[in-house]
Amino acid sequence: METFEGIPTTAFGFYAELEENNNRDWWLQNKARYEEDVKRPMMALLAGLEPRFGPAKIFRPNRDIRFSQDKSPYKTAQGAFASYQEGVGYYLQVGADGLLVGGGYHSHSPAQLARYRNAVDASETGESLQHIVEALNTSGFDVEGEKLKTVPRGFDSAHPRAELLRHKTVTAGVDLGQPEWLATPAASDEIAGLWEQLRPLVEWVGRHAAP
Repeated sequence: METFEGIPTTAFGFYAELEENNNRDWWLQNKARYEEDVKRPMMALLAGLEPRFGPAKIFRPNRDIRFSQDKSPYKTAQGAFASYQEGVGYYLQVGADGLLVGGGYHSHSPAQLARYRNAVDASETGESLQHIVEALNTSGFDVEGEKLKTVPRGFDSAHPRAELLRHKTVTAGVDLGQPEWLATPAASDEIAGLWEQLRPLVEWVGRHAAP
């Protein structure tokens, strides 16, 4: 396994330039920079974190433009996902603005959504999630996700956890910019610490709203 030495500052410069030159010719001319400054350190980081957080994958740099009006061929950030369960886990992203760390789940089936709502409605499990969300907010994470405009049908609009019931997905993330430790081996411990703060959310979803 390759030793992780940090995410170099040149990775952010690469994406800043890509935002201005999102075309195949520029990508081919700079692909070696992507491999060296972005992909290799990200893969080394994820390999080191895998024993604690599960198998991880780094997303392809190409955008799916088949159904998009935006035909820019490349993503302007590199994302990666460490799976706790299918669709549930820990997220990492490097782009021109720096590092984003997150966790939770982004997709849902009707059965999964029903389990989530029943768990939020129930006092014990619902209050547990409420405490988790409040702790994450206090720690600087933004709790987000796909939401309904109102409480779903069948639940009281004055429900004590009405805001959580509106969620169809639940994620939490924090934009860190470019902290000094990111370009050093200490980045592994720093990111692991943030993922540990997200673990209660990820494990709650795994128990009560898994796919």
